[in-house]
This record gives sequence, structure tokens and C-alpha cells, in this order.
Amino acid sequence: MRDSKPGVYDLWLPERAASPVVFDSPHSGADYPVDFETIAPEARLRRAEDMFVEDLFAAAPERGAVLLAARFPRSYIDPNRSESDIDRRLIDGAWRGPVAVTEKTRLGHGLIWRLCPPDLPIYDRKLSVDEVQARIEGYYRPYHAALAQAIDGVRGRFGAVYHVNCHSMPTVSAPLVGDTRDARRRADFVLGDREGTSCSAEFRHMVRDTLEAMGYVVALNDPYKGVELIEAYSDPADGRHSLQIEINRGLYMDEERFERGPGYARLKADIDALIAAICDFAAGGRIAEAAE
Repeated sequence: MRDSKPGVYDLWLPERAASPVVFDSPHSGADYPVDFETIAPEARLRRAEDMFVEDLFAAAPERGAVLLAARFPRSYIDPNRSESDIDRRLIDGAWRGPVAVTEKTRLGHGLIWRLCPPDLPIYDRKLSVDEVQARIEGYYRPYHAALAQAIDGVRGRFGAVYHVNCHSMPTVSAPLVGDTRDARRRADFVLGDREGTSCSAEFRHMVRDTLEAMGYVVALNDPYKGVELIEAYSDPADGRHSLQIEINRGLYMDEERFERGPGYARLKADIDALIAAICDFAAGGRIAEAAE
């Protein structure tokens, strides 16, 4: 069953007996709001999208899991940032709420992006306080509310929840400005659990072992450890396990043409098998925790 908030998110609920798993894809949105008013070329903005990730995990409801996907682009407002990650350099006027500057803010990729990586301006003006607040209230908070409701509902029903935060990453690591080192190809998958704090080691190891058995190269917390959506909703001691999965785009798409590549069908079949493994593990973990 599908429940949508147009332009904000799509939510798919389980089609059969539910399992204690929630998948979300916060960066696959491609519905660009009419008030974006960006000066950045479309092709540069689209490089920020986690293209096709929503479709790669589309089998989740068939396995009894919840699937949530953002419809708005992360370059408009990023649901994987803290609401207080405000870039004052982008705002015309005094911000009325709390501000907690991070490294992402310094790079221009805070809650609302100021730059396309690495240094292309997105706007030729500053945004008003009201504009920023409207994006938070109209997009950011509804997405977080939908995810929190899904996670809380599963946790309440089963006593535990396994949250998988789904992303994609460029094939190679781009050197930072001024960095003379050569770019290197990233692993096929990167699993992030904020250095072992956002989920059980058993869950992380199961996902890693499943992917490696399929022949993929898997890295842990390098270079992605998980950001707001992992930190905000995880509490392993309370049965709330969150794991971020980054998929190398070179496995499944042409990054220049924004098209599916020849490896798409194989990867999707492997992701389907991974979803099944996660749901089976979560069901077993839920039973084990209930027995303790």
C-alpha cells in the first residue's frame, strides 16, 4: 500500500505479514520545487541525487518492510542534516532558531546547500528567513515525521526495529580542493554505523557478510559513517538499530548520462536478496530479544 505526500515523500507499507524493518531513501528525490530558483546547471544539481536507489530497494514492501523515499532533492533541503545545521552565509537576516555549525556547513552542504560540490554557487542571492523556514516546515519536518512514525510503529509492534538508510555514492573519491592525491575507486558498498554505535555488530556483520558472499567489496565507515538519519533514530540498547548503506554508482549506472547501466539488473537482483536476508535476520533478532 502506498501513502504519498506529493512532492515530499512516498511511503510504501508491507504487502504481506510485516517484518521489523524500515528502509528509507532520503536523497533519491528528483521533484524540483518551482521556488528553487537556482543558478546552478541542472546536470550539476542532479549529480547530488541518489539516482535509482528508491527502485533498487523497491522489493522491500513485498518482504514485509516499510519503504520511505523523499521526492524533493537534497540540494533544496537535505533531510540527512540536523535542522540546526544552518549556513548563516546563505541567509538574509537573523536566524530565529538554534544553529550548530558542522564541517558540512563549512563546505556549503548544510541543511540547505549553498554550493554544489566542490565550490559551484547554487544561488545568486541570499535566502530569506521565511524561505528557509518554509522549506523546513514543508519538506524536512514531514519527511522526518513519516520516518519517525514508521520506526516507532515497528518498534512498538515488534519490540525492535532495523532501520536501513539507503544511499549511493560516486564511483571515485574526488580530491578536495588543493589535494594533489589521485582520486581512487571506492568500495562497492560502504556500511556506516557511526563507528559501532548505531546498530548491533551482529546486524552490521550480517549485511557485510551477505554482500561479500555475492562478490562485492565492502568497506566499514570509510568514508561514510552515517549522519543525521542514523544518529537521530538509533538506540541499539532500546532495540533501535540503524545502518547506512552506500552503493557505488559504477555498479549500476552511467554517471555522465544519468542512465541505468548494464549492471543494473544484476545489482537489483542482489539487493532483492539482501532485503530478504535483512528481513529474515530482523525477524530472528526480534524473536531472540523478546525471549530475553
